[in-house]
Amino acid sequence: MKKIVISLVAFLVIVILAIGTLYKKEDKKTSDLKKITVSEVAHSLFYAPMYVADAKGFFEEEGLDVDIVLTSGADAVAASVISGDAQIGFCGSEQSIYIYNGGEKDYLINFAGLTKRDGSFIVSRTNDKFDINDLKGSHIIAGREGGMPAMTLAYTLMENGISLDELNFDTSIAFASMSGAFIGGTGDYVSLFEPTALELEKEGYGYVVASLGKLGGEVPYTAYMSKKSYIEKNPDVIEGFTKAIQKGLDYTFEHSDQDIAKIISPYFADTTLDDLTEVVKRYRENDSWFKTTYISEEGFERIQDIMKNSNELEKSAPYDKLVDNTYSIK
Repeated sequence: MKKIVISLVAFLVIVILAIGTLYKKEDKKTSDLKKITVSEVAHSLFYAPMYVADAKGFFEEEGLDVDIVLTSGADAVAASVISGDAQIGFCGSEQSIYIYNGGEKDYLINFAGLTKRDGSFIVSRTNDKFDINDLKGSHIIAGREGGMPAMTLAYTLMENGISLDELNFDTSIAFASMSGAFIGGTGDYVSLFEPTALELEKEGYGYVVASLGKLGGEVPYTAYMSKKSYIEKNPDVIEGFTKAIQKGLDYTFEHSDQDIAKIISPYFADTTLDDLTEVVKRYRENDSWFKTTYISEEGFERIQDIMKNSNELEKSAPYDKLVDNTYSIK
């Protein structure tokens, strides 16, 4: 009996030591990771490959402990990076252009792209077959003045020969209030991201009739950017982060809509799996994501054309200064 007790005690000691060793290894593993904060402009299924990269541990594989923080508004994202509150910003590449042209010496450089076109959808009060010319004479809630959704829509209208004078192009309503304003009776159309557009549609307040992304063409719509000085001092972080996002893109393209929906479901706890799957399907069908993180000069110049059309840009910014594709696959 005494031998049994001694054996049991010895076994417990071994187990406790093993658990302690395991925790020490885990602590060491965590402490070895480089901690960085990423400011995201919005929390949207449009950015599914980034959440895939986070959920699948691709950042950790590259030695990074990434904290993704919602920082509503591209201007707020840029400010958080400039101030050092975040090391990486995730928003429209137009912000890097504004900052560079504003004379900031430690400007923001885009080092990886994620989405290749506008991610919003035009929601109508009627389910009629839609044509871009239907916007003539209508009231559309277009988004924030100077924001990419509003500028992309204005550019699309111009390309189709439609002047803003031919409709009520409403940029007076804040991004977070657009769906509420539409539900409350404002406007004939509204431009919304997912899953908001699908939710509004399911509740019977409107119908998704067109993809602004398909209408607007290909651009580096949302990209990752850091300060020039940070990129110079932390090439390992920029390389690892870019590789992790590429893994997220690869995984997204290689797996089904439902697989992706299941993986990112913890990031959208209030959205059902069926709705998540439907939205991922919509964004995939719209060809929303880059195959690689490489940002082309053609796409960057198109962004600037869109900005000029909205009188938000007087002179172009140099592609070779504001885009760094060092760690991207072309």
